[in-house]
Amino acid sequence: MLVDGDEAPQFELSGDDGRLIRLCELKGRPVVIYFYPKDDTSGCTAEAKDFSALIGEFTGAGAEVIGISPDGTASHQRFKSKYHLTVRLAADEQRTAAEAYGVWVEKSMYGKSYMGVERSTFLLDKAGRIAKCWRKVKVPGHAEEVLAELRRLIG
Repeated sequence: MLVDGDEAPQFELSGDDGRLIRLCELKGRPVVIYFYPKDDTSGCTAEAKDFSALIGEFTGAGAEVIGISPDGTASHQRFKSKYHLTVRLAADEQRTAAEAYGVWVEKSMYGKSYMGVERSTFLLDKAGRIAKCWRKVKVPGHAEEVLAELRRLIG
């Protein structure tokens, strides 16, 4: 399991705009990576809206914000359009990033077990190391908490 101080696993995923998002190309600035289970569900929509509402403050602090789910690019495009989201979304259809970050886990609902994304966020420093990670995220107030931690990180 990844912990604060670990080097962030690299990934190369399709973005909602069809271009590749390569984590290695973002080195030199802070990056917020938030993993969420599914486009257009209540908690995931609230989280994406919260990060979108603060995107100006994140980018003003020099940070990139990327939401990652197992949904495909077309789903991300519909999701962004429907809710006027401004965060970048990445398609992790093969779950390689989710597995590398340890967020593809066994979950249970109504007594049935299944595999899914555990809502988690990783704040990376300019060197590509994990400055802080949040697991089993509760959405209300989370984007603000991540922004506050980013501000502490950059001083």
